[in-house]
Amino acid sequence: AQGHGAKGDNIYEFQIEFLEPVEPKPVYKVTQRQLNITVQKKESNWWERLTKQEKRWLDESDAEMELKEKEEEKINKMKIESRVPKDPFKHLKKGYLIMYNLVQFLGFSWIFVNMTVRLFILGKDSFYDTFHTIADMMYFCQTLALMEIVNSLIGLVRSPLIPAVVQIFGRNFILFVVLGSLEEMQSKPVVFFIFYFWSIIELFRYPYYMLSCIGIEWKPLTWLRYTTWIPLYPLGALAEAVCIVQSIPIFSETGKFSLGLPNPLNVTIQFSFLLQIYLIALFLGVFVNFRHLYKQRKQHLGPKKRKMK
Repeated sequence: AQGHGAKGDNIYEFQIEFLEPVEPKPVYKVTQRQLNITVQKKESNWWERLTKQEKRWLDESDAEMELKEKEEEKINKMKIESRVPKDPFKHLKKGYLIMYNLVQFLGFSWIFVNMTVRLFILGKDSFYDTFHTIADMMYFCQTLALMEIVNSLIGLVRSPLIPAVVQIFGRNFILFVVLGSLEEMQSKPVVFFIFYFWSIIELFRYPYYMLSCIGIEWKPLTWLRYTTWIPLYPLGALAEAVCIVQSIPIFSETGKFSLGLPNPLNVTIQFSFLLQIYLIALFLGVFVNFRHLYKQRKQHLGPKKRKMK
């Protein structure tokens, strides 16, 4: 209808899709302040709601009360935020975390792509020289990964400390002590599988953390981050265990890292014996990290609790 309102003299209209049919000609009454419209149902029965869409209808007093509550909530939120001391290094910390995750992502991407290309070109022959081709980049990435322990210690990230220590020290033990010190181990095919499983897991972990630093969540990446570890983590642990088992005879024969106690004890602690103990610790570490990752997956991918209206 033609009328004088917020837009001046204009044609004003609105549409309501009622739940059930109504009479085509409503009764209306125009006053100086408002327009009253009376709509008659075609059938006199109970409606569950007014419209087909589930909307909430408020009268003026309810609307004013709801608006007042929202304003009060906004003011209280501002008061709470004003009480929290601002971190002057917030942007610096965020920049550091973004750069760290980006560098790690690029490093493990290089490892994964290089190994994949060599596998397609050389086939099984690529298994035997994986260490000599990839080791330098893996040394860099795993040394840099020690910063994750530091980040957790100083509270820069909220990640639990123990799972990070278990994973990083476990990997570095395999890389630097077992593989790095024994040339006989460096040409074994198991090295390929260890490096490959490690790199695939990190291809999804580091981009996820990098995007989280800037408040972006990409659901496919979140799903991959909290799902790919289910097959890859046990496979990686199995490959590490095979590596330990294969290295034990070599350490026993060479006596490397074995510790000879002074007389009168005249006892030698074989490093190969310590490796057998490490095998048990390896599977205990797998249990700790598996439990931690499962809790994270349940938290991020589990069913969301519906809010009560």
